[in-house]
Amino acid sequence: MTDDKDVLRDVWFGRIPTCFTLYQDEITEREADPYYLLLPRISYLTLVTDKVKKHFQKVMRQEEVSEIWFEYEGTPLKWHYPIGLLFDLHASNTALPWSITVHFKNFPEKDLLHCHSKDVIEAHFMACIKEADALKHKSQVINEMQKKDHKQLWMGLQNDKFEQFWAINRKLMEYPPEDNGFRYIPFRIYQATTERPFIQKLFRPIASGGQLHTLGDLLKDVCPSAITTEDGEQKTQVMIHGIEPMLETPIQWLSEHMSYPDNFLHISIIPRPTD
Repeated sequence: MTDDKDVLRDVWFGRIPTCFTLYQDEITEREADPYYLLLPRISYLTLVTDKVKKHFQKVMRQEEVSEIWFEYEGTPLKWHYPIGLLFDLHASNTALPWSITVHFKNFPEKDLLHCHSKDVIEAHFMACIKEADALKHKSQVINEMQKKDHKQLWMGLQNDKFEQFWAINRKLMEYPPEDNGFRYIPFRIYQATTERPFIQKLFRPIASGGQLHTLGDLLKDVCPSAITTEDGEQKTQVMIHGIEPMLETPIQWLSEHMSYPDNFLHISIIPRPTD
């Protein structure tokens, strides 16, 4: 694996300034002040919002409190999507801080999964890592790890400990030198303008002739509408971690350096803002 630790650190420590406000129809004992937080892009809402919950529960009538959930401009935010992905998909072209509305009532059963404890997040996170390793290494790396290694990955993410996480995760990013890359790239492509959850297909990082496949090659193959141009201009933005990588970037490099902690490249396709 290319030792490009600066990129890994920049990805890990990406933050989004966020303002949480309580939905105006929630029944409260007194007026609730907004709550500000720097959200880690790589984490999950339900992992890092204990302070938000505590802040607003203070003003809620206890009989009104049920499961907390969040929405942005009418869209319920899926807790099992990483925070950075949610922001890129729904709010990347809006002014900061990101304005999120907090709810304790009327849980949107059709739109969101329940998350009653951090065990649910851990199970989802580990399932993603296992799926990614099945694609990359036929599950060999994750299966050779001990239970404590799996736990260290999770605790590293939960406690925001870069070194603790990467001490184990680097093994998931390695491959035999003769292979030049992973078996398949774990990726998911999300389109802001469709109801479809995401696109995921088998895609090799190396072409049959031995040349490296790029981000552009992936999109051309899997989601050509993302890179079609009108009047010579690309109508969409392709975003990973809040930036637009060059389409010429090798997909293997992106997978090693810009995957989320769940080992997937989460790629957002959003309409390019018009002036």
